[in-house]
Amino acid sequence: MTDRQTTLECRAVTKTYVSTDPPAEVLRGIDLTVREGEFIAVMGASGSGKSTLLYSISGMDRPSGGQVLLEGSELTGLSDGEMSRLRLTRMGFVFQQAHFLGNLTLRDNVLLPALKAAPRDKPGAIARVEALLERFGIAHVAGHGITQVSGGQLQRASLCRALASEPAIVFADEPTGALNSRMSAEVMDALTQVHRDGSTLVMVTHDPSCAARADRVVYLRDGLLVDSAELGTWTADAAGEREDRLIGWLRQQGF
Repeated sequence: MTDRQTTLECRAVTKTYVSTDPPAEVLRGIDLTVREGEFIAVMGASGSGKSTLLYSISGMDRPSGGQVLLEGSELTGLSDGEMSRLRLTRMGFVFQQAHFLGNLTLRDNVLLPALKAAPRDKPGAIARVEALLERFGIAHVAGHGITQVSGGQLQRASLCRALASEPAIVFADEPTGALNSRMSAEVMDALTQVHRDGSTLVMVTHDPSCAARADRVVYLRDGLLVDSAELGTWTADAAGEREDRLIGWLRQQGF
């Protein structure tokens, strides 16, 4: 598989927290390849290392060992400043909580990182943000404060923010964890559309209905990637059967 076909690759990635006694070995040699345009869901029981893996491969935390490559370039040797710049320009993030600034409108919260990523292209950044707000159905509330919109609208704005710099990959950490079922469906519909448009996604989730939207589900147990399931392309018509199939597979993993 060529670098063009592979967006992200991690090789023998480990993470050990030495501040505990004894040291906590959270990741124990993870190998994972994320292909361009692929949607991967990471699942596992609580404490299996899901979020630690996402943080380690996205540069939000540094792995203790192994290699992480984005578009063929190794990340593990970058300085903090270089890594920060790469996250801003080549990665997008959606978290369980939106982490927006309370003194800015929804639009300005989405626009701010896009302007930081491309300070010499303000008109282009504004145009991309306006198009994203329209695309995800929140243009009509873009001038509102963040306390004046729903949780689902906030998460769709988070997705707009993640996409505004045209990243190579989007990471999502429990993006529906704080939402009710209706809002969760809204956010997953939006993520599904992003994937269909060609974006590469890696999502950590505990929810089988969310994971069933992915092309592939990988399962972690005690810091090891123990199995994966290829699901193929999601369609609304087959959603129920697909989720049932995934739940059966997860039970085999002890989930």
